Amino acid sequence: MASLELINVSKKYTQDTEAVKGISLSIKDTEFVVFVGPSGCGKSTTLRMIAGLETVTGGTIEIDGKPVNDIPSKDRDLAMVFQNYALYPHMSVFDNMAFGLKIRKVPKIEINRQVSEAAKSLGLEKMLERRPGALSGGERQRVAMGRAIVRAPKIFLMDEPLSNLDAKLRIQMREEIADLHRRLNTTFIYVTHDQMEAMTLGEKIVVMKDGIIMQADTPMNLYRHPDNVFVAGFIGTYPMNFLKGFVECDGNNYINIEGLCRLPVELTADFPGEPVTLGLRPEHLYTQGGEGRFRLMDGLIEHMEVYGSETILHVKRNATTIKVRTDYSHDYRIGSAIVLYGNKHQVHFFDSNENAVAEDTIKILA
Repeated sequence: MASLELINVSKKYTQDTEAVKGISLSIKDTEFVVFVGPSGCGKSTTLRMIAGLETVTGGTIEIDGKPVNDIPSKDRDLAMVFQNYALYPHMSVFDNMAFGLKIRKVPKIEINRQVSEAAKSLGLEKMLERRPGALSGGERQRVAMGRAIVRAPKIFLMDEPLSNLDAKLRIQMREEIADLHRRLNTTFIYVTHDQMEAMTLGEKIVVMKDGIIMQADTPMNLYRHPDNVFVAGFIGTYPMNFLKGFVECDGNNYINIEGLCRLPVELTADFPGEPVTLGLRPEHLYTQGGEGRFRLMDGLIEHMEVYGSETILHVKRNATTIKVRTDYSHDYRIGSAIVLYGNKHQVHFFDSNENAVAEDTIKILA
């Protein structure tokens, strides 16, 4: 078990190519931290620097308060699970799991014990004599995790370990990884591009973009209090809807969403004339009014995604399309007119730099 500290860590491949741009982050002992972001954001490069597989261009990586920049990967007491499993195809499951222990010259009786225990915990007892080619994708991933478990490392590193699996198996493996973390009570650092994976696994989620940490927080704080437009649009099963407008004052204050609506607002800062973006999640839009709700817009249903337990409506007016999540009880039709309502307590505001505006700065008067 170990804590980890990234202090202004950067990685340059060439003078013009900076994959990671001076990031700092604290990871507590036994914490499950997930790095998430689009391809090319620097999350895997960061993981590889922690593992010692990439050199650090600038800054310091500390494990339990000790700088490890110059310590070889094999001496950092970390175990990594790769996206492509990285198993030896000519070796049995037992030999793949035992390989690291044999290299460290662990006694044979101890190797047998540790591999047997790990195999039992992962449901691999009957597969120890098979080779990777005779296993399914999920079984190979279990072997890769078993190889990491037997080393009893301070920190587990996982680089998109489920991306090669089908959707149903990914859900099952997510549950197994979460259970593994609870049982081992060890620090886990996990990389994924799938925000659903991040939300269901992470105690802390680190959202990255272009080599920068955009926000690091708990899943619910990222969902409820995003720091900027990027995080707001990235976190959530369906992306947040964004409506651009500006604040105007003609005796009262309004947000003018051109072509859609003009919303009365209360301001506690000097905003008139300033551009502002409203963020509304699909699940926070309604097709009926009610207490605390305001009329946002009317439009036509141009498309529907029906999932049984819920329906996603694509509502269009002029050039604006908004997604709305509703339950299955309403009988909607494509082409039908509809009125949308928002809740004044479930609106996010962002300034001209796409940063979140403090919650007490702008309030919609429903």
